[in-house]
Amino acid sequence: MDLFKEAFDLFAKKWALLTAGDLSGFNTMTIGWGALGTLWGRSVVTVYVKPSRYTHDFMEKGELFTVSFYPEEYRKDLGTLGKLSGRDTDKVAQTSLTPVEAAGSVSFREAEVTLVARKIYSQELDTAKMPKEVVERNYSTEAPHTMYVGEIVEIIRK
Repeated sequence: MDLFKEAFDLFAKKWALLTAGDLSGFNTMTIGWGALGTLWGRSVVTVYVKPSRYTHDFMEKGELFTVSFYPEEYRKDLGTLGKLSGRDTDKVAQTSLTPVEAAGSVSFREAEVTLVARKIYSQELDTAKMPKEVVERNYSTEAPHTMYVGEIVEIIRK
């Protein structure tokens, strides 16, 4: 069924931006891992962030975050935002993306779709419960990702 293929491709092939904070201070990063679904009777988006990432600080402090999706023409910008750290440079200034307020958080004018989410759960992934090859490939030198589940409180379409 095409619906399922498209849903899985959203993160794995199209990528997305995860943004946390507000216009007075935020960070964004490219993500290729994520999920859409339901939990506790709510529509949710789940994202994963390594503690070493600057965005992790914003996710820990804030209640809202956005997950936004872009047309293919912005692929290079998403690549830039995935390679550079907002801790070290104004990486958004090195792209053609325009930050905008999004229901109390931040997205970008160029997004086709933005999911605004309220954090309802977070937990550090437990490497003891993962396949050995996953641990070796992803966590041999760094702490595991933190999983964040957010209730989708608004969907903004271009």
